[in-house]
Amino acid sequence: MFEEKWAARTKLVEENLLHELQSTATIDEKILQAMEYSLMSGGKRLRPILLMSAADAISNDGEKFIHVACALEMIHTYSLIHDDLPAMDNDDYRRGKLTNHKVFGDATAILAGDGLLTLAFEVMTRQEDVEPKVLLRVIREISTAAGVAGMVGGQSIDLQSEGKQINLMTLRKMHLGKTGALFLASIRAGAILAGASREKLSALTKYAENFGLAFQITDDILDVEGDEKSLGKPVGSDAKNGKSTYVSLMSLDEAKFFAEKTVGTAVDALNIFGSEADFLRELVKYLIGRSK
Repeated sequence: MFEEKWAARTKLVEENLLHELQSTATIDEKILQAMEYSLMSGGKRLRPILLMSAADAISNDGEKFIHVACALEMIHTYSLIHDDLPAMDNDDYRRGKLTNHKVFGDATAILAGDGLLTLAFEVMTRQEDVEPKVLLRVIREISTAAGVAGMVGGQSIDLQSEGKQINLMTLRKMHLGKTGALFLASIRAGAILAGASREKLSALTKYAENFGLAFQITDDILDVEGDEKSLGKPVGSDAKNGKSTYVSLMSLDEAKFFAEKTVGTAVDALNIFGSEADFLRELVKYLIGRSK
């Protein structure tokens, strides 16, 4: 049931992503090709699925918020394109394919990322059946998560930390922004769109914070012992780039224990929900056993 629902939601997201791209007006087809290359290259589609699943936990109608869900994936993909650039992480492969700048060049890759980021906010404004003040609140949450208080700020700390030994507090701050902020915004956005009470929004916020942390710890573990073919990118890149991780600041066994503990905290945060939150429970548990 869990895997079937994930597959169905993934298909829904990808169909709508492609539709949004094909409906986008442009004065240059090359930039749309570069945007499509990265946006439609696969991936778990976690952020839109998290939004819909959080909405399901409140009102069981998460799929109606597909526009905001797709916008989140566009923002995520823009960040990956820019992260892979030579001036950032300098990666050659993403999801088993050459990175955007390796195919289209650095300049076009930067523009493709810019195009996806700005298109995301256009797509969010197309969301129907939501009161304008609620949609504005969601857009504010997402823009904050994508900006200097979230992803951009976290990436800045990441760049400044290369080749340095940082402490766990700085590492946590970096990943709260770079990775965790958009997870948090995805779940909170779904809950807000669905009309969550303050109590349920608080519970989902705690879940989201621990989901993001568990995801990052597992990412660090996979960079050490993951399968390169399954991951779709080289392993050992953190060590190569001189980055501090949960594995390097703890140990592999300690990081695994911390990940399991964090997953437990996330699941416990959902105690006020019944079966309507089962997908969210299964999703965070899946993190520990994933191979990519």
